[in-house]
Amino acid sequence: MALILISNSSLTLNYTGMNIKELLLNGQSFSELLKQFSIAADDVKIQDEDVILTEQNLEHKEIVKESICIEGKNNEGIVNFFGTLHYNLLNKLAVFEMQGFEKINTAQAC
Repeated sequence: MALILISNSSLTLNYTGMNIKELLLNGQSFSELLKQFSIAADDVKIQDEDVILTEQNLEHKEIVKESICIEGKNNEGIVNFFGTLHYNLLNKLAVFEMQGFEKINTAQAC
C-alpha cells in the first residue's frame, strides 16, 4: 500500500475550478510513481473525475473520500492504479491511497 500526500496552496478552491489530476501531479510522490511506470503527466486520466467533483457530491463536505481508478498510458500499454482518494477541501490536500494496479499490454501475440 502506498500513501501519496500532495499539497497545493496556490490552487483556487471553487467547485468548478478544482482538478484532481493537477493537484496530484503537483506532488513529488505521485510524480515519482508515474516515473516508475514510464508514464507522462499528459497521459494520465482520473476515471470519473467530473462525477467526483460535482457540486452535489461536494456540497456541505469538508473531506471527500472516493474509490478511484487512475489510468496511465506508456509505450507498453495502459496501467490502471486502483485506490482511494482522500481530498480535504479546506486544507487543499489530497491523498491517493493505492491498493493495487494492473498492466494491460497493447501488443498482443496471436
